[in-house]
Amino acid sequence: MKIVKYVLSICLVALAVYSCSQDDDNTDFVDSIEAPINISANVVVTQDNTGLVTITPLGEGVTNYVIGFGDGSDNSSSIQPGNSVTHVYEEGSYDVSIIANGLNGLSTTATQSIVVSFQAPENLEVTIENDIAISKKVNVMASADFALSYEVDFGQAGSTPVMGNIDETVSFIYDEPGTYTITVTAFSAAIETLTYTEEFLVTEILAPLMAAPSPPSRDASDVVSIFSDAYTDVTLNELPTTWSSTIFNTATVAGNNVWQLSNLDFLGIVTNYDTGIDLSNMETMHIDYWVPSGETNELLVKIVNTVDGGEAEQSLGETISGSWQSIDLDMSGFESGDLSNTNIITQLLIDSNGLSETVFIDNFYFYRASTTGPGFDDGLLTNGDFENGSDSWIIGVDDSSSAPVVTNAGNTYYSVDVTAAGQPFDVNVSQKLEIVQGLTYTLSFDAWSDVNRSIIAGIGLSGGDFSNTSETVNINSTVTNYTLTLTAAGFGALDARVLFDLGAEIGMVNIDNVSLNIATNNLLTNGDFENGSDSWIIGVDDSSPAPVVTVGSNTYYSVDVTAAGQPFDVNVSQKLEIIQDETYTLTFDAWSDVNRSIIAGIGLSGGDFSNNSETVNITPTVTNFTLTLTAGGFGAPDARVLFDLGAEIGMVNIDNVVLTIN
Repeated sequence: MKIVKYVLSICLVALAVYSCSQDDDNTDFVDSIEAPINISANVVVTQDNTGLVTITPLGEGVTNYVIGFGDGSDNSSSIQPGNSVTHVYEEGSYDVSIIANGLNGLSTTATQSIVVSFQAPENLEVTIENDIAISKKVNVMASADFALSYEVDFGQAGSTPVMGNIDETVSFIYDEPGTYTITVTAFSAAIETLTYTEEFLVTEILAPLMAAPSPPSRDASDVVSIFSDAYTDVTLNELPTTWSSTIFNTATVAGNNVWQLSNLDFLGIVTNYDTGIDLSNMETMHIDYWVPSGETNELLVKIVNTVDGGEAEQSLGETISGSWQSIDLDMSGFESGDLSNTNIITQLLIDSNGLSETVFIDNFYFYRASTTGPGFDDGLLTNGDFENGSDSWIIGVDDSSSAPVVTNAGNTYYSVDVTAAGQPFDVNVSQKLEIVQGLTYTLSFDAWSDVNRSIIAGIGLSGGDFSNTSETVNINSTVTNYTLTLTAAGFGALDARVLFDLGAEIGMVNIDNVSLNIATNNLLTNGDFENGSDSWIIGVDDSSPAPVVTVGSNTYYSVDVTAAGQPFDVNVSQKLEIIQDETYTLTFDAWSDVNRSIIAGIGLSGGDFSNNSETVNITPTVTNFTLTLTAGGFGAPDARVLFDLGAEIGMVNIDNVVLTIN
């Protein structure tokens, strides 16, 4: 058991005071650092009946640790990362506190329970499984009465046994697949140990087990699809061409059609040699690829105009194996070759820099920003899409930096380069605006970074603490839209702003399409589940108990899907009236311990709600989703918000469900 809390210590910070030549609307910033994360401890007891325990604290962003032993004795002295501390315990159970200190006085405390027993371990139970996502990775979990830790000898020649805390998972990635002798030894404080041995077949994942991410809905005029189940593909005259250097096959993965390329040197595709396809209005090329573990050859896409002449090529970047990779490339990158124009593209090639044994391809298409949908509405903001350029109140990582608004491929957006590691930066992206205390606001924005990073988005005062009106989101190299529901509880101001804390990682951050609106009323009566288990909230069948749980201060819907291949429809709302042909917005947070596709929508319990729903992909990262649903041909006084949880075994958590009428 681990209980994590965050502590902000009071510290003295020397501030350099300087004058600023920018307008009076700018504010000096006080730099802050994120608290340490992923705090735990590796605990090992000596098998000599002395009760001597070695505690090795673990974490990220830590300058030093202090251990509270949980037995009434004094805390340890300061421990540097990578070091350990020993302590002698009497027989019993203890809650050990791991206090991880970071820079600028921020600390994180994790509590870990340990059991010191002078009895030999009993009832050793071991689970050994191949990882479902990473090739040749094996996960081991061991539990035993009276045991505190266990060791796993994975049986690969030259490997070192791995220690782990009892009831926690240890993992190992093998060099080669095959059958190995895995030995698990459980330890208590007694001299005696308990051992389990199993001959285990380690498998290699040679094909994706789940579908590539589903592309968003787009108007036909905004996409030219080469290959995707989501769109209407163009007609191809040759696939593959006779001069291709690969073995080409089609396959299905989780119901999705894919291309399987074996011994890939290059795949040639001919659209047609007369008029080709016109990509001149497209802004971005998209492709999803999957390669097995160990595949590192660079992949590239080439487009060719055999009518007017020329060709151009772009790399898909560093090849990442073992999972679907979604790549978006700016079409301006194809301007570096001798390509005359993109009006008549007659050939496309997928190249490998070296012979790639196996490559799977899906969702190969070209697209542009919507030209048929409604214009962007930034709500209470005056330049949320930054198309008006660099307003004076838009600043970078300090007051002296130039307004970081750039234009690329016709799109204008906020872009800043965080150049110092370990130092988060708070930045303004809005004019001063009035925030009314007690009101709920909806903040939406698009975000991208060239590295994985956590950022904080919210509303508050420049240079002030905005933690009570903000949320933390994880951004990466895929442009993602986020919608946050923020309540200005205990905060109101005439000169508030939309603020972002960009995190501590070095790299680029792009933000666009920032919109702030006063939230409309939620049609649901318990969408955050804080009222507990209403009778209409059910699990995977009508007889299951209402699966609402509380962890810490948060209450949410949580269900365990235990049978593979059998999707489950579940209710998460009271009966409510849905008006035919009206448009609704459904937002919710979702998490699963495995990657899975779920369907969310409105309809009748036990009925087909496919016309009023959307499919989204959820992962082990909590993500907020916003869906626009039109009740076309459907209206009912007793409809509900429904979820189809998909066919994968594992846990699903849902929270903060909001349904509003547009």
